[in-house]
Amino acid sequence: MSVKHPIIAVTGSSGAGTTTVMQSFQHIFRREGVRAQVVEGDSFHRYSRMEMRAQMKEAEAAGNKHFSHFGPYSNLLGELEALFKGYGKSGGGRVRKYIHDAGEAAEFGVEPGNFTEWKDIAPDSDLMFYEGLHGGYVDDGINVAKHVDLLVGVVPIINLEWIQKLHRDKKTRGYSQEAVVDTILRRMPDYVNYICPQFGVTHVNFQRVPTVDTSNPFIARDIPSADESMVIIRFADPKGIDFPYLMSMLHDSWMTRPNTIICPGGKMGLAMQLIFTPLILRLMDRKRRA
Repeated sequence: MSVKHPIIAVTGSSGAGTTTVMQSFQHIFRREGVRAQVVEGDSFHRYSRMEMRAQMKEAEAAGNKHFSHFGPYSNLLGELEALFKGYGKSGGGRVRKYIHDAGEAAEFGVEPGNFTEWKDIAPDSDLMFYEGLHGGYVDDGINVAKHVDLLVGVVPIINLEWIQKLHRDKKTRGYSQEAVVDTILRRMPDYVNYICPQFGVTHVNFQRVPTVDTSNPFIARDIPSADESMVIIRFADPKGIDFPYLMSMLHDSWMTRPNTIICPGGKMGLAMQLIFTPLILRLMDRKRRA
């Protein structure tokens, strides 16, 4: 953690909705005039798209059917920790971008599925903002989480997460239902071993729970809407959180535990604004005083 160069990280698996959360933070940064150095978790994948496919085929031929992006072996997590550590000390570091589609390819001049070159980050950022799979990763040799000043988990219940992934990958990426289900099954061991543990070290977790039947996520025609959901917001340390104020602003919300608020799904964006704006301003105030 760093007073002069704070780091915020949003962690969650593919299909969890971390991109939506990132947009909420961007609104806060723009409104409060905070210059954020954005780091995408995909940029720390170890392999390009074609290299990853080759690695998966090689692993499967060797009997490993669970080789996935969720595992540490397919990501540069040592480099990610080094970036966080270096940024915390000096506000510097090197980043790159993973090119997802033709739109990004036209902008950056790199074919989809590949990375841009590493480059130095701008020297005048107020904080670093990471969004991806491993913002809270910890093992015997690597501890990404310890360098993060505000760590946020995005964790819809698993059936909802699968529904969101199925709809996204089928509609926007053109994958078949069978291919998406195969990906879900292949990633499951790494999800259990490397993604879930991160939600035990987060400062705040947002878990969306649908109020409609999602018993069979593989036949769901629609993603449950925000108004068909509730959001569980859990604080690791409730000290300093103004729960009466939050509940007065988040109508129809209630508390189930001393550190947990339940609010309507449609209020999730508002809840993030109310919770994270003062926390970010507190980080900026500490930075100015340092």
